[in-house]
Amino acid sequence: MSKKRRPRKPKNPKAPHEVEQDYDRDEEIRINKYIAHCGFCSRRDADEYIAAGKVKVNGEVVTQMGIKVQPSDRVEVDGQQISLEKFVYILLNKPKDTITTTDDPRDRDTVMDKIEDATGKRVYPVGRLDRHTMGLLILTNDGDLAHRLMHPSYQVRKTYEVESARNLTEGELSQLKKGITLEDGTAKAHQISKTRDGFIMTIFEGRNRLVRRMVEYFGTEVTKLKRFEYAGLTLKGVKMGRWRYLTQGEINGLRKMVKLDPLDFNKK
Repeated sequence: MSKKRRPRKPKNPKAPHEVEQDYDRDEEIRINKYIAHCGFCSRRDADEYIAAGKVKVNGEVVTQMGIKVQPSDRVEVDGQQISLEKFVYILLNKPKDTITTTDDPRDRDTVMDKIEDATGKRVYPVGRLDRHTMGLLILTNDGDLAHRLMHPSYQVRKTYEVESARNLTEGELSQLKKGITLEDGTAKAHQISKTRDGFIMTIFEGRNRLVRRMVEYFGTEVTKLKRFEYAGLTLKGVKMGRWRYLTQGEINGLRKMVKLDPLDFNKK
């Protein structure tokens, strides 16, 4: 279960593209979805809080996963009252040696440390980049969007710049394009091209350490890995360790990609 993190008061709290969540006061929402949409944690982690008896609705502990709540209900998770927040969306250029988590018990640098003054809201990473992988990472409190972007059925495009201890040969790059067999199934590059120092590869999967394992298949290891494109978004104008808000067009573009309705940014 992920350790919750209390948001700090932002230095610049006015995100240009915050948007209200489109729920009626008496609309019924599945409890794990409600918790995720409050920005407290992911739906998966919400299920763990529920199973552990750490969720209360109107003062009563609930342990049933399918229970539904209304925005007017009082919901507490692990002793903290939560409520629906405006959605916010952040693109971070993650540096090396930064942990993709909301908190780290060993007090290492996390992606949250890079954006801690951004919103004052609880956002969490969409997927993971391992500690030594750099590049594009989305953080949001839009639970539906995060869930679908990470789900394999939506085939979200990811492009990486890769360097390895031994440069892969043209034949090995061709094998990656055709597909190789790893311990958890076949892996293949959608596109691949050689560069001076390594290669650029596009994939549509998000399995753990997939790019690194694809390189290790050929008896060498990755020495540099950077994701510079994700779901059509790029790092243009965002320096290493810096972040920016997504635009309205980018947000609704992502939602359309994973078959979610567009958001109304004019709603008061």
